[in-house]
Amino acid sequence: MQQIAKNILVVDDNATNLRLLVNILSSAGYVVRPARSGTIALASIYAALPDLILLDVMMPEMDGYEVCRRLKEDEHTRDIPVIFISALNDLEEKVKSFALGAVDYIPKPFHAEEVLARIHTHLTIRQLQNDLMDQIAELDAFAHTVAHDLKSPLALVTGFADLLIEDNAALTPEQQLLYLDKIQKAGQKAVNIIDELLLLASVHRQDVQLTPINMAQVLLQAQDRLYGEFHEDTEIVQPEKWPEALGYAPWLEEVWVNYLSNALKYGGRPLRLVLGAEPLADGQIRFWIRDNGPGISAQQQNSLFTEFVRISESKGEGYGLGLSIVRRIIEKLSGRVGVVSQEGEGSEFYFTLPAGGGE
Repeated sequence: MQQIAKNILVVDDNATNLRLLVNILSSAGYVVRPARSGTIALASIYAALPDLILLDVMMPEMDGYEVCRRLKEDEHTRDIPVIFISALNDLEEKVKSFALGAVDYIPKPFHAEEVLARIHTHLTIRQLQNDLMDQIAELDAFAHTVAHDLKSPLALVTGFADLLIEDNAALTPEQQLLYLDKIQKAGQKAVNIIDELLLLASVHRQDVQLTPINMAQVLLQAQDRLYGEFHEDTEIVQPEKWPEALGYAPWLEEVWVNYLSNALKYGGRPLRLVLGAEPLADGQIRFWIRDNGPGISAQQQNSLFTEFVRISESKGEGYGLGLSIVRRIIEKLSGRVGVVSQEGEGSEFYFTLPAGGGE
C-alpha cells in the first residue's frame, strides 16, 4: 500500500535558507510548505496541520520561540513535532528550545544529511506515538465491548444453572431440558465470541499471501456454518459466476459469515438477500450483500466499522465486534469495507479485494 508523503512546514524569514530547505526536503519526497514569518506560519498551521515543523528562531515581529509557545498552548497543535534551526548555538538557547516543547535543535550552518536524518527520526517517533495512542484507545473500547458481549451469555449460564440446582426437585423433565438448552446455547454464544477474539488476534499478527479465491466455495462454506439460522422463507440471489479476486479464503469466510449473520438478524421478513460483485476502475473487485431490512441511519453508518461500537443496545448483539473484525481482515487483504443504506430501503454491506488474473 502506497504511503502518503509527510507534510512539513518550513518557517524562515531568510529567502535563501527557506529555498534551500524546501529543495532539500522536496528532493527527499516530503510535501513542503514554506512560510516567511511566524504570523504566516500560524495561519498555515491552523489551515492544515503539518506532520512536522522546521522553525527558525530569529525572525522579526514574532520569533520562533513565540510561535512554538503558541503551538504548545493549543491542544490542537501541541503534539506537532517542532525542530528549531538557528544560528544561536549556545547552551542557553538550546535549553530554552526544549523547555518550550521543541523535540530537537539544529544549529546553522546545517548539513542536508543531518536535517533529513533528524526529521526522519522524529517523524518515526511521532508515528510510533500515534500508533500507541490508537492501540490504547482501541484496547479500551475493545475491552468494554468484549466484557459486555461475554457478560450476557455467562449471566444466562449461571442463572439457569442456579435454577436447576435450587429448584431441581420442583422442575418437570421438560423444564429441565429447556433450561439445559438455554445453558447450551448461551455457552455456545460465549465460545463464538472467544473464537472471534482469537481470529482478531491472528489477523493482527499473521501475514498471509494473497491467492486467487473461489468465492462461490467460500460463500457456500459460510452459508453451511449458518444453516440453522436461515428461515424457511429466506431467499438468496447470487451470481452464477463470481469474478476472480485475490485474498485468503479462511478470513473471507469469516467476512461472509458476519455479513450474512447481520442480514439474518436485521433483514426484512420474509428475508431476501441479493449478493453480487463488480470490477472497479482501481483494479479492485467490489463484493456486496443487499437486504430488505429497515435500513440504517446516516449517523449510524458513520460509526459502523469504527473501533468496537454497537448500533443499538436494544438489538442484542449489535454489529460491533463482528464488523470490526471484518474491517481488519479486509484492510489486511488490501481492500476496504463500507455500507450503503437508507432508512426504510434496506442496506448494502460491501468489501473490496484486489482483482485476480481474470474473470
